[in-house]
Amino acid sequence: MKNELKTLRLFSPLFPHIYRRNEWGDYENESEDLDASELLEYEDVILDRIEKEKLPDEGERGLAVYLNDDLSQKVHSINPTVEEWNGELWGVTEVQTHGTLSPSELAELTEWLSSQFSDGWGEGMEQREIKVDDGELYLSFWDSSDRFFIKPEDELKGSQSFGFGMTMGGMR
Repeated sequence: MKNELKTLRLFSPLFPHIYRRNEWGDYENESEDLDASELLEYEDVILDRIEKEKLPDEGERGLAVYLNDDLSQKVHSINPTVEEWNGELWGVTEVQTHGTLSPSELAELTEWLSSQFSDGWGEGMEQREIKVDDGELYLSFWDSSDRFFIKPEDELKGSQSFGFGMTMGGMR
């Protein structure tokens, strides 16, 4: 049935850093990078922040309202979130589509998401602090390094790649 929605889940690493409070209660001048396993303790506050980033005009379609090409006909909704997998916190983009995306449509969508994470939705997200008990957390869904990627869930979980620093050949 053409109108049946399919769900595609796209995973990407997260790039967090925190400004911790010192012994006097002031924020440190330098931020500290966190790894994905350390980020797990902040999952609930991150989910709250993501929820606050949603705009009323987006409704259930989420970021899909900003698509302006052929993809907008096929993609019903795009909603970023985070979830734990393999002992680490990951960025997850839940995409609902009318039918299955072709490889070229998937490539176009992941390129569009990369732009959203670097300059659109993600830029706003990374510029707003998330207050946590031990300081201010900043979270990016994008990074200019070669550590950034967006992969379908089955491709990521089916591969022999574990963690952000490990690849099939071993440690980076």
